Amino acid sequence: MSIHFTAMPTEDAETLWNGGTDAYGLTPDTMVSDGPGHPCRHCLANIDAGEELFVFAYRPFPDVQAFAETGPIFLHAKPCKRYAAEEVSPAILATSPDFILRGYNDQNKIVYGTGKVTPIADISGYSEALFERDDIAYVHVRSARNNCYQCRIDRA
Repeated sequence: MSIHFTAMPTEDAETLWNGGTDAYGLTPDTMVSDGPGHPCRHCLANIDAGEELFVFAYRPFPDVQAFAETGPIFLHAKPCKRYAAEEVSPAILATSPDFILRGYNDQNKIVYGTGKVTPIADISGYSEALFERDDIAYVHVRSARNNCYQCRIDRA
């Protein structure tokens, strides 16, 4: 089985680039990156030192519901190209030794028992194992330290 790493939709990024608000109705904070540690969720690359970025609340779910976690993420302040090499592990996943992987069903609810802190070398294997289950629609990759949303993994 092959998997795809899926970045934040361009429409979500464009809302912010065009002066829109975040999941809480707030204007994003603008700051300047001091280097590593500011992964853009649209291009899935680190935001380099000296580049402006947005910090904002993001809800990577279609509707508000009990399992729709909302949290802070980063985005280049200037438009960037959406991550397209979906079959390749994105650069931001090389910034930590491990990440939380968690499966969700087709109603966007956590499938209990699927959350696991996963070393980067095991991300593909564990997500493929999750997709062997009929109740897994997609997988989130989240920070193992802060639980921040990184990207989504879908079946290819």
